[in-house]
Amino acid sequence: MNCMSVRELENLRNVAIIAHVDHGKTTLVDSLLKQAGTFRKNEQVADRVLDSNELERERGITILSKNTSVFYEDTKINIVDTPGHADFGGEVERVLRMVDGALLLVDAFEGPMAQTKFVLRKALEAGLRVIVMINKMDRPDARPNEVLDEVLELFMELEASDEQLDFPVIYGSARDGISSLDPSVEGENMRPLFELIKKEIPAPKGDLNEVLQLQITTLDYDDYVGRIGIGRITNGLLQAGNTIGLSKRDGTVEPIRIGRIWVYEGLKRVEAKEVGPGDIVALSGLGSVEIGETVTDLNNPKPLPLLKIDEPTMSMTFMVNDSPFAGQEGKFITSRHLRERLYKEAETNVSLRVEDTDSADAFQVSGRGELHLGILIETMRREGYELAVSKPEPILKEIDGKIYEPYERLFINVPEAYSGKVIENLGQRKAEMQNLQPVGLQNVRLEFLVPARGLIGFRSEFLTLTKGEGIMYHSFDDYGPFKGEITHRTNGALIAFENGEATGYALDSLQDRGELFIVPGTKVYAGMIVGEHNKDSDIEVNVCRKKHLTNMRAAGSDDAIRLAPPRLFSLEQAMEYIEDDELVEVTPESIRMRKKLLDHTKRMRASKKTMVE
Repeated sequence: MNCMSVRELENLRNVAIIAHVDHGKTTLVDSLLKQAGTFRKNEQVADRVLDSNELERERGITILSKNTSVFYEDTKINIVDTPGHADFGGEVERVLRMVDGALLLVDAFEGPMAQTKFVLRKALEAGLRVIVMINKMDRPDARPNEVLDEVLELFMELEASDEQLDFPVIYGSARDGISSLDPSVEGENMRPLFELIKKEIPAPKGDLNEVLQLQITTLDYDDYVGRIGIGRITNGLLQAGNTIGLSKRDGTVEPIRIGRIWVYEGLKRVEAKEVGPGDIVALSGLGSVEIGETVTDLNNPKPLPLLKIDEPTMSMTFMVNDSPFAGQEGKFITSRHLRERLYKEAETNVSLRVEDTDSADAFQVSGRGELHLGILIETMRREGYELAVSKPEPILKEIDGKIYEPYERLFINVPEAYSGKVIENLGQRKAEMQNLQPVGLQNVRLEFLVPARGLIGFRSEFLTLTKGEGIMYHSFDDYGPFKGEITHRTNGALIAFENGEATGYALDSLQDRGELFIVPGTKVYAGMIVGEHNKDSDIEVNVCRKKHLTNMRAAGSDDAIRLAPPRLFSLEQAMEYIEDDELVEVTPESIRMRKKLLDHTKRMRASKKTMVE
């Protein structure tokens, strides 16, 4: 058994693929799976096969880390595909505990971006061996030599060790399935990358005769076997049916009986009776296991250090939907449904924090950013939940009697003609420019340090300022001094005056008052936001007014109504748009914006009380 285990360790590699969002991680995994012979010749395989989640395929991003494996010659390579968005950094931090090396992908034109720095810092802190792949070499504007210099500067900025600075480099195109050690030579396949992984990524260490240690880094769920824990065996032998210990977060050790054990082969989980150290496994029978807990020996427990996860930086209030349309479109509408779903999410989503509030119908939910929280809301919406959410707010800290707030590092790639407007807008949001450099012939790359709340609502303004030609990315940097008040939306809202159905006649008469968010036939209720006022004050409007029938004719009265196209909001856009006294109502079929207080009289009283204070 010992000889077999040692041979397995030598012929095993665990590697995470890390990169900025949209730099080709999941596409690279596709190519590795195909060229390793994972699929039959006649098998139909979708692009980005690991992005199995519906939202991942829609948005083209990875949200949850995925495990797979390929066999190259006599070596098994366990591959973990990680998210690129810093909002899902909790996923990245956990899975790096399962691997011995990382493959860092960098776009051959864009170079290192905001999340490249984030994921690389995590890999270097974990002491991993990093291979750099300059991807998308097929781009006509590829600049591999300059990008490599930028990557080296990033390694030095992150204080990489001498050994980490001596990183191997490979060039290729994940989409075309080619790689080469020479940037001037186009590769033929992924063989050079396989060889580099086998040569540079160290084999896992572990002792079969030591006490069993397996830290749970990811959770899954199966309707038949219940909760499934996923992790890497650090030491010892794991055998199905054995009674072992589960070291809990509070230090206690709970006896459990292992159910089934699976290892990864391609996209499938294959059942195994026993597995030695170094391999990544999934196992059932762990009961109410939580992320970070250690599967170990019951009589001689040796728990591994608990996972340290970055704290949430943004918080929102999730509450029961109490609008006049509540319960018309969703299946799960009560506070009990909402509470159960949120606390269930917090068990597996380690970067999420859920807290009860003074009200039984409202919960404080904190996450790593707007996208992190937005994905949760969108997922719940598709599952049939109805809820209302407040404007995202930064989580403030008090240090030595002073208030500190989270700051984001913002990277912008924009045509030079629009850079002045962007810099001016960000200046009003308390942003500080850190760097400006030309990229290509007409573009510039800007780097800012900006309070997280300063970015709320910025994306839609940014697209307008740059006519859709700008690219922006941001990631959490650190906490810094509170910057004072930041003005977001300067215009007031058009608020529906009564319940009913919007008419084209009424909307036509309101076009001079501002921009509309609804179309004729939309059902509305009193207190619902139906448009943006062209002044800084809120006004109530009657969007249900009908044209009175009469036998008198007037010049121009029968002219066709011409309505400007309304501004329609996605969930994230609505979250960014609302102010402190407003909510986003989310149902499986609709996204509406409304005032917290639907009654006009109550709103007026609250407004006067605020002015007095």
